[in-house]
Amino acid sequence: MHSQLAQRLPNYQLLPYSPKRSYFPPSYYPLGRKLPARLIHAVPESAIFHQRKGAPLVVTAHGFTLDKAVYPYSSLLQNLHAKTDLWWLYQQAARRADVLTTVSHATAEALGEAFGITQPIKVIYNGVDETLFVPVEPREDGEIRVLFSGNAKRRKGVQWLLPILAGLDESISVHYTAGLQEQAAVGSHPRLRALGRVAHSAMPKLYQSMDILLLPSVTEGHSIAVLEAMASGLPVVASDLPALREQIVHGEGGFLCPVGDVGAFAAAIQTLAEDAALRLRMGAFNRAQVETRFRLTTTVAAYQALFNEIG
Repeated sequence: MHSQLAQRLPNYQLLPYSPKRSYFPPSYYPLGRKLPARLIHAVPESAIFHQRKGAPLVVTAHGFTLDKAVYPYSSLLQNLHAKTDLWWLYQQAARRADVLTTVSHATAEALGEAFGITQPIKVIYNGVDETLFVPVEPREDGEIRVLFSGNAKRRKGVQWLLPILAGLDESISVHYTAGLQEQAAVGSHPRLRALGRVAHSAMPKLYQSMDILLLPSVTEGHSIAVLEAMASGLPVVASDLPALREQIVHGEGGFLCPVGDVGAFAAAIQTLAEDAALRLRMGAFNRAQVETRFRLTTTVAAYQALFNEIG
């Protein structure tokens, strides 16, 4: 989303950095320090190292990975990181921010409860370019293609792909992307197909070649993959998480299943696979939702208004 803002807002400068800096957060400090700044827009993990005198600090939380529900799906080191320095960084960012924003009401509520935040938290939903991600006429080749888009990690539910696939008819295949981060072991199956890393410019055509989006995540802030699939006219089968309820209307735009309930996910996908009219109806509903609630132009305008107000 920060990249989208940099492309559309004048004077919004993006400072890319290696993910390895997260191993030593103080290494964020020199980034952009010599550049003039009317305000700073950062994420909680690095916000306090970017803060400087005379520039208001806007902190945007894109999710809340400190939730204890995530611990069973993380390594010991990840959990230690979450309970110690990452927790402290989030706490300090929330305290020092001139404005704290989140991408969903669920994330705002989680942050508020965790850190006792009493100041208002502004919610700005992620948006998607509905002119880039568009529906196409359904394929008629008989194969139902299910897409898992994102990092193949346990927090995203990658460990359930094979068990879900095992409960589906032979006409259904599951395709998964590699994402940007280190990958978990997914396993192999004739109908489980690895797509590798897919450039964002190629994602619109990828969605158009699919029939259903699958998102069995353990945690989500406000899924951009879901928005892209919705804009592309796909129904979504996802975990029943508070943030995803703000995006997906159960029974109208797809199905929300209990986290880790392989049988429920398989049944929902099978239902959609067997009913082309249902897929089309849910996909059209999702497209309309994007056009009325999740346009990228709306998101950009909200950030622009916020920056103008405080800067």
